[in-house]
Amino acid sequence: MIDMSVIKKPETYVLDGRVGLFQPSEGGFRTSLDSVMVASACPARAQDHVLDMGCGVGAVGLCVKYRVPDCYMTGIDWDQNFIDLAQKNIEINDFAQDTQFIKSDIRDFRLDEKPFFDHVVMNPPFYEAGAHTPSPDPLKKFANGYAEEDLNLEDWIRSAHRVLKSRGTLTIIYPTLSLDRIFMMLGRRFGASDVFPLWPRTGEASKRVIIRTIKDRQPSATLHPGLVLHEENGDYTHAANQILRAGKTLF
Repeated sequence: MIDMSVIKKPETYVLDGRVGLFQPSEGGFRTSLDSVMVASACPARAQDHVLDMGCGVGAVGLCVKYRVPDCYMTGIDWDQNFIDLAQKNIEINDFAQDTQFIKSDIRDFRLDEKPFFDHVVMNPPFYEAGAHTPSPDPLKKFANGYAEEDLNLEDWIRSAHRVLKSRGTLTIIYPTLSLDRIFMMLGRRFGASDVFPLWPRTGEASKRVIIRTIKDRQPSATLHPGLVLHEENGDYTHAANQILRAGKTLF
């Protein structure tokens, strides 16, 4: 367990300092622009129930909560260390009302017998077990890979489908090279999908893509122009800053 008494202040700030985040002091998953970007694509409104699946320290969910303070936010993660930090992040950001983080395997989690959530957001691990050399750091190993050999991307999508209401949305960020796999796994369970590439710079290939898709809709997809993240000098573009700093929505 993490000793919270030795943690004095948030290590990371996002949304131009509006959201502070405690993170593991050594190793483990590090909050990045991916978390802010996928949060900006979630179409949550006031009174909606949102699930941050595989929440880590709560970065995605708390970015959604900042933009939609009257939504109900739940986060789940398999690791108690992350849940402890996520609970601390609720407190420092004054999001205690209608926000909770729960230790749970995504495959087992339910809040109700019926599908409960209006939206699921996720920034899942990019590498499946056996497909890469795992990090010696256990937190980073499971952030990049999976906690169990039999847990894969299809489990994430199936688990989201199970807890979503009909016509609820799933928003996911993933490597662009795996876009075909994602749509294969969405199958006929989701449709009316929006595909939004993130381009590192003008003229460079996309490395990340955001997909927002709707449960129980006919399979179809709209490919959007996407967002260029960096100018040639490395600065964020104006459009990227509108999301990363000003908290604007992606769509």
